[in-house]
Amino acid sequence: MTNTNNSLNSASSKASPKCWPILPAAGVGSRMQADRPKQYLPLHDQFLMDHTLRLMLSYPKFEQLVLVLSETDPYWPDSAFANDPRIIRAPGGSERCYSVLNGLRALEGMAAEDDWVAVHDVARPCLHHSDLDALFSAVENSAINNTGACGAILASPTRDTMKRGIKQPDGTITIDHTVERDQLWHALTPQVFRYAELKQALEFCLQNHLEVTDEASAMEQVNKQPLLVAGRSDNIKVTRPEDLALAELFLAQSLNQS
Repeated sequence: MTNTNNSLNSASSKASPKCWPILPAAGVGSRMQADRPKQYLPLHDQFLMDHTLRLMLSYPKFEQLVLVLSETDPYWPDSAFANDPRIIRAPGGSERCYSVLNGLRALEGMAAEDDWVAVHDVARPCLHHSDLDALFSAVENSAINNTGACGAILASPTRDTMKRGIKQPDGTITIDHTVERDQLWHALTPQVFRYAELKQALEFCLQNHLEVTDEASAMEQVNKQPLLVAGRSDNIKVTRPEDLALAELFLAQSLNQS
């Protein structure tokens, strides 16, 4: 009877892959026109990045996370999470795709091939746990039902009329044509894929000089089809100065509701 129970326990553990968040945070955020990278701008008396780290580390599926930082980052020691043992540091790369790959390599020997990795923009501090629930429910159901989907990303359906622009010789941009918005989505994060599959896809794309704008695009380049999971529209990415005020508003609303 003991041997049977041990076998069942072993099978159960194999059926429950771990989930590893990876947060690229090595960018300089030049479009913010600030004196420091955007992840270190103040937001409700904390670093913007600290809000993101707190929401990720408080999610039940995440025991640890990988934070990808510039090796010359002078601001990290002032973070509230600088000495948190749950954070695994990885060195930043020249572009996001290299940083994410460095984050994946930092998990070698810890992550199993079929573990999930969730890559999230550190400049998206307004993510809700309910969106994480929906994302993991989608990938887990896909794995159970063997639908063939390689993973999933949070996304938002396009609501506005979309125009394809064309640059004129004088530098101005005019409308070339209106793009049909049906089935157009704004890609958000997190983006969730199997550890080994994402690592292999990124390595393949970089070795073959293929364009990688996000993790889903790397999977697309190797003929995979990630799921689109509708997420909240307040999961904004702080990119420009006006975004910071909007993030502050959304966080205030979230705090008032909790």
